[in-house]
Amino acid sequence: MELHTILLFIIASLTLNLIPGPDVIYIISNTMRGKAFAGTQAALGLGVGYIFHTIAAVFGLSALILSSAYAFLVVKFFGAAYLLYLGISSLRSFLKGQSKLTFSDQGKEPENVFRQGIIVSILNPKVAMFFLSFLPQFIDTSLSSSSYQLLVLGLLFCGLATVVNATYAMLGAWVVNSSKASRFSHIIEGVSGLLLIGLAAKVAFSKADMS
Repeated sequence: MELHTILLFIIASLTLNLIPGPDVIYIISNTMRGKAFAGTQAALGLGVGYIFHTIAAVFGLSALILSSAYAFLVVKFFGAAYLLYLGISSLRSFLKGQSKLTFSDQGKEPENVFRQGIIVSILNPKVAMFFLSFLPQFIDTSLSSSSYQLLVLGLLFCGLATVVNATYAMLGAWVVNSSKASRFSHIIEGVSGLLLIGLAAKVAFSKADMS
């Protein structure tokens, strides 16, 4: 993998993980009920779930690459379409000024948060779909180490996601109550939308390498 590809992957991963989505809401909810420790447990549990999805994606996509380069190309284009959908959705939220930082606090003390986080992540089909659509965009099929590329990128994404989620856990109360945090989330929403659309365009207009 080239350095600029890795840097683009890191920027994309950080931007995507900064967007308040269901995982962030889950973390903040636990933080508000059980303080930062509970939120951190939730973040670590989700991280373990991400590793599960990474391994599943590595085996599935690697087998697909070995069986048919053209089939893998089809997966990439379907993945690009999914990223385009996510990008448009982010831009729509940005233009409408909608905030995703809303959640229902049931007031109960969190229990087994780490285990819950693992289960929530593993059983979320959107996470699986995201890994299968996101990782292929950065794979160079001309290299013989496709499995290694997928594993490295997947684990890198898991690490970055866990760091961002843990940061949300530590800043849970501020994220919910601060108007500045709301504006920051709004900006990230717009930037991420453009980035996702750019990734989709990169796949659509780049030359396919079937070597």
